[in-house]
Amino acid sequence: MSSDTGPLVPAPGRMGVDFEQRVDFGRLRDYRLARARAALDASELGAMLVFDINNIRYITSTMIGEWARDKMARYALLPRDAEPILWDFGSAAKHHQLYAPWLRPENSRAGMLGLRGSVAPEAGLFDRAAREIKGMLQDAGVAHLPVGVDVVEPPMLFALQRLGLDVRDGQQVMLDARQIKSADEIALLSTAAAMVDGTYQTIVDALKPGIRENEVVALANKRLYDMGSDDVEAINAVSGERCSPHPHNFTDRIIRPGDQVYFDIIQSFNGYRTCYYRTFAVGRSTPAQRDAYKRAREWIDIAIATVKPGVGTDEIARLWPQAKDFGFEDEMSAFGLQFGHGLGLALHERPIISRLNSLENPVELKAGMVFALETYCPASDGYSAARIEEEIVVTEDGPRVITLFPAEELFVANPY
Repeated sequence: MSSDTGPLVPAPGRMGVDFEQRVDFGRLRDYRLARARAALDASELGAMLVFDINNIRYITSTMIGEWARDKMARYALLPRDAEPILWDFGSAAKHHQLYAPWLRPENSRAGMLGLRGSVAPEAGLFDRAAREIKGMLQDAGVAHLPVGVDVVEPPMLFALQRLGLDVRDGQQVMLDARQIKSADEIALLSTAAAMVDGTYQTIVDALKPGIRENEVVALANKRLYDMGSDDVEAINAVSGERCSPHPHNFTDRIIRPGDQVYFDIIQSFNGYRTCYYRTFAVGRSTPAQRDAYKRAREWIDIAIATVKPGVGTDEIARLWPQAKDFGFEDEMSAFGLQFGHGLGLALHERPIISRLNSLENPVELKAGMVFALETYCPASDGYSAARIEEEIVVTEDGPRVITLFPAEELFVANPY
């Protein structure tokens, strides 16, 4: 089913050209900021203060490198009816003044907090930042309203509260904004998936007895960065007796004849991410492996066929087996195996689809959502397993699959 669900979603070339309409980054920036403003206006908040670099990128269209993802050093403020203000790491602020003209120069500022506690709160940087933020909220006339925060270091939260600011959960507002993708976002997601299509060809060409899981991961990383990936977040490579239960990692295990092996490639192009599993047999396959693959394929196909605007995520989750039916004691233990999750600037956006959360708290599917659906089936041999994942665009006409490497049946790499 992965290649017969309607017209292809465009995956244009990565260069800008004059002879084709490709991704319009100006339009992308305008769309994202407008979505964030609309979500803010629909909330009780007077402003959004964001530290999550995906939210910073969504609001300001700035990024300085993956190394900053876990440093909590960058932050941005979006008050109602005002322009976004960005505080960035040292000289990056000066760089934005030169090369990011969509931000007012005075709104691109150098900022520094604690680098996750490495600079102690006693240094006063959190208090200084909180005073500056409150002053801007006062200037915007929204200091009397709650301020939404997505993720925050406790000393920053306490500094804001000491100044009398009413701090609320703002991550939900930002996720509301980000859940419907524009045509430009979908093109970037499709291009990212196309890069993984090609990477899987590199993998199956190399997938022979004697190669190690980590060597395949190294090949995949090189291929992706050669094609223009800006971040290879993670690659799972799981083979042989490691397949069941799923360990969600890779090792230096030597791949052997007849192994079942599955990979998950998580990477991004211009910030837009993939989550893309494929399962292979090496040289030959067994009846147990083929049977597990067939069941995993059936589970994902019935889920894909259900996708359309108006469907609840509970309707999809109910199609999948209960945890106890494939060897787990409860849904928490099996979480992430029969699973769906939104894709965008983050790996896990809305909607999240599973029997753990969706049956009692369903989300309605809407056109413009993009998410991955993934299934997992242990084999009857006690150690092999099949893992399949497809990325789906929800359209008014139903699902569009953008992960195109062959997966209709178990792919035998380099058959004997």
